[in-house]
Amino acid sequence: MRLSDAERQDALDVLEEHVRTGRLDIDEYGTRSAKVTAAKRVSELVPLFEDLPSPRPSALLNGATAPDVPVMPGGNALATFLTRSAVPIAIVLAIAVLVLSRGRLLIICVALPLVVAMLAGVRRRR
Repeated sequence: MRLSDAERQDALDVLEEHVRTGRLDIDEYGTRSAKVTAAKRVSELVPLFEDLPSPRPSALLNGATAPDVPVMPGGNALATFLTRSAVPIAIVLAIAVLVLSRGRLLIICVALPLVVAMLAGVRRRR
């Protein structure tokens, strides 16, 4: 999750509090405050505060510290199901074609799952 200006300012205020209480010296404060100012994501704040006790910046307290996880686009449940199930379905179809054609269409039986796997991989990356 991206940081707002207010969340960065809150993190700087918390660092100042740690300087006032003697947990950080001026050099550490300078280094950490520069990193806070340059931070674009909440996850970049985690290492700056993990060795410090409370108080913590509000961005870290909101539980937004989880690493970024890619999410498959689209909310269509059928499309999601088909993308995840495409390769197993293609394998079953290839076996059925192999049995019904008595081995004459072997190239289709090999190519079908491979092509479907490639197409499913492309869909997942989008």
